[in-house]
Amino acid sequence: MRMTVLASGSKGNSTVIASAHTRILVDAGLSCRELLKRMVQSNEDPAALDAILITHEHQDHVAGLATLARRLRIPVFLTEPTHRAWVRMMTPRTAPTYAQWLDWLAQEKAQKEKEALAAAQASEPGAPSASRPSGLGAQDQTASLSEVGSCPTESAAATSEEDPDALLELEDVPTTKPDPAFLPAVEYFYSGTRFSIGDIAITPFTIPHDAADPCGFVFESESIRMAIATDLGYMPPNVKSALRRIDVLLLESNHDLEMLKDGPYPWAVKQRVLSRVGHLSNHATAEFLARDYDGGAAFIVLGHLSEANNAPELALISAEQAIGGRMSLLGNRILLAQQSAPLAPICL
Repeated sequence: MRMTVLASGSKGNSTVIASAHTRILVDAGLSCRELLKRMVQSNEDPAALDAILITHEHQDHVAGLATLARRLRIPVFLTEPTHRAWVRMMTPRTAPTYAQWLDWLAQEKAQKEKEALAAAQASEPGAPSASRPSGLGAQDQTASLSEVGSCPTESAAATSEEDPDALLELEDVPTTKPDPAFLPAVEYFYSGTRFSIGDIAITPFTIPHDAADPCGFVFESESIRMAIATDLGYMPPNVKSALRRIDVLLLESNHDLEMLKDGPYPWAVKQRVLSRVGHLSNHATAEFLARDYDGGAAFIVLGHLSEANNAPELALISAEQAIGGRMSLLGNRILLAQQSAPLAPICL
């Protein structure tokens, strides 16, 4: 098997997991152009990808997803809640603006005054039978506010009786736009339920993060096991259990606690990062490596390092001290994934 970390950090994440017959891109957090560029730099053929696998819907994990999937015409694997959250993120909002709402109120008031005047004239002695007023019909009067605000062409069409040329002008305007959330194929998986893509068996596990349904993964092929566990606020028992007997582990070491506290982020963002659905600190990662890690990995890759609130040297020293005497030439070698360039492929 082979793990190639194309990018890891707050600005974009993407990793290739490959076996002898299958290649999977885990997350697409860079632009399509940049992802293709980095794959070529790493001698990974984009045309050979079999699927894209998504951990969660945050922008630094899905920025290039739609464009890349459509270009390569490959399926996207994700959980149903993650897919729904991503579609909402990609779909333009249709709620009316405040100005549209005021305009709707003015139209409604004018229509009521017009109807009241017509009714008063009809009730006068000798008045002819009132014909149906022009403009908005009875069905249009009961139109919901969301309908008026979300589709300007409907209000224009309703006035076509007063201005017949208006409808002709509308026919020349395209009424549909390409769906930004379109994917060539979507496959759902469920956290805790093992599935396969090609000859790679995948076990997704739930991680604590502020997303719809975030997951980490264990990949297995030909008795080699690789895992990705980033974007998690702490290490719950299910994650500790999933990360046993792993040969290559990509693990988050996001921030140094003191650098984060003294750093440039607003206090609300600092609270989010420090929360139990935020990101692992160097200290939390070191604590896992010292207390709960079984020591079986050939490589440990520290990823998702914050450029503003961490230093690679601090993350590396913290992890090395936690592993202690278990480090050797054949095991527990620690590497640092970068945001700006791919990491050299790790092959076992």
